[in-house]
Amino acid sequence: MLVLGIETSCDETAAAVVEDGVRIRSTIVASQAELHQRYGGVVPELASRRHVERLLPVVGLAVEQAGVAWSDLNGIAVTRGPGLVGALAVGMAAAKTLAFVRGLPVVGVNHLEGHLFANAIDHGPLPAPSLALIVSGAHTDLVHIEGPHTYTILGRTRDDAAGEAFDKVARAMGLGYPGGPALDLLGQGGDSTLAPLPVPFAGRGYDFSFSGIKTAALRVLAAHPNPDQTFLAGLAASLQRVVAEALVRKVARAAREYNPAAILLAGGVAANSVLRRRLAHEAETLGVPVQIPPPALCTDNAAMIAACGTTRLAGGATDPWDLTVSADLAL
Repeated sequence: MLVLGIETSCDETAAAVVEDGVRIRSTIVASQAELHQRYGGVVPELASRRHVERLLPVVGLAVEQAGVAWSDLNGIAVTRGPGLVGALAVGMAAAKTLAFVRGLPVVGVNHLEGHLFANAIDHGPLPAPSLALIVSGAHTDLVHIEGPHTYTILGRTRDDAAGEAFDKVARAMGLGYPGGPALDLLGQGGDSTLAPLPVPFAGRGYDFSFSGIKTAALRVLAAHPNPDQTFLAGLAASLQRVVAEALVRKVARAAREYNPAAILLAGGVAANSVLRRRLAHEAETLGVPVQIPPPALCTDNAAMIAACGTTRLAGGATDPWDLTVSADLAL
């Protein structure tokens, strides 16, 4: 089964062709980072306009590089939320138009579920029951996967997402946008005990909180008006250490309670080297298999959307032509 995926939930214009939900025939991601860099974050209206300009050429290139004809495709999967409503609308309009013209079924995919299916590309069908930690600039969710497309949210952030905290501190440090990758790179040469940052805590449940640690890191930075590279690297390393520790502690406690078949990591922050190492180590200690996508599949991409859509199309599911987008679509 060949499925075309389309992803425009934020500032990445992406299209991909995936075979049988696991083999990537092509994946194209047109980044808007340079466009939004001067503003220190994504400007929704600018993102939507850039999607309009780039989406059809990106889709055409994905089909071409996949080495397939439109008649070979079995369906189109498109992100319908959550995300920026204007950006989502561009992808949805294009997907439904292409599906109508080409006589193909279309399915809407939850962006967060798409991130989970980045693991399926590398590891096969999502194991159940399992635990998944979805970490990005907008989301920090601990999810119990009970079966195919069946999820329970055990906990989520009460304020800032982990990636949002990384980005805001990185911007204050002068690392630009997007800040998360730059923070990761800088911290690799730093002393992770340099800055006295507390491990974020959000009570005895499975919720998270990262607003406080963001503020604490900004205060440490403000107390050093002329920081040198050694200090900045140490602050970057310290922040990543405590954020990763807060995330992994809750995952470990949930693993002891729910006895999962595997632990999955997903989302843009899943590319963070500190979190990847810390979670892999904890999973090994617990004796639970861990699945972590390659960094290229952690950030927003259309291959994960196609992989998720494939499972729905294979089961005979399709969506109607009046399918709409939702900025806060729940998993």
